Amino acid sequence: MTVENEVLALVRDADELFSVGHHLNVGKGTLQMPRCVLAYSGGLDTSVILGWLQDEGYEVHAVYVDLGQPCEDREAILKKARDIGAASAQIVDAREELCRDFAFPVLAWQAKYESIYLLGTSIARPLITKVCLQVARDVGADTYVHGATGKGNDQCRFQLAADALDPSIHVVAPWRMERFRQ
Repeated sequence: MTVENEVLALVRDADELFSVGHHLNVGKGTLQMPRCVLAYSGGLDTSVILGWLQDEGYEVHAVYVDLGQPCEDREAILKKARDIGAASAQIVDAREELCRDFAFPVLAWQAKYESIYLLGTSIARPLITKVCLQVARDVGADTYVHGATGKGNDQCRFQLAADALDPSIHVVAPWRMERFRQ
């Protein structure tokens, strides 16, 4: 079993043990919905996840991390999140940080995947996570949610970045959870 598979198996077990939406925060004698931050792209997967999280009892704060993706109507993405029911929806511009702290070093290092492909999309996952964890602190959320499907290594990238940046944050990856897939 590869290290990636072992990490995914451990995280999958943890996800199943932690019952999403079945915990409530008790503060000042009142029950409060748990809060989460969703790395939100505005696509089908994260839009469905947003609604599912609400069904699971979460107050969802949607975060669109702007990395310079072309041809996207950012305001329409925020409106979609609000229309679905997000408690808040915001854009965080991380373009400069992506170039300065991620893209330029990767080019300087000539960092390659499997000695062939220059690292591209994969370098953005830790930055997306960093931004979402900052928003989680700002809104008082203890849960970070991403929509990585498991077709590649993105689940590991999101999970390991969150674990490294804030070991106390709970990471929910719905695609790893059988009750989401049913």
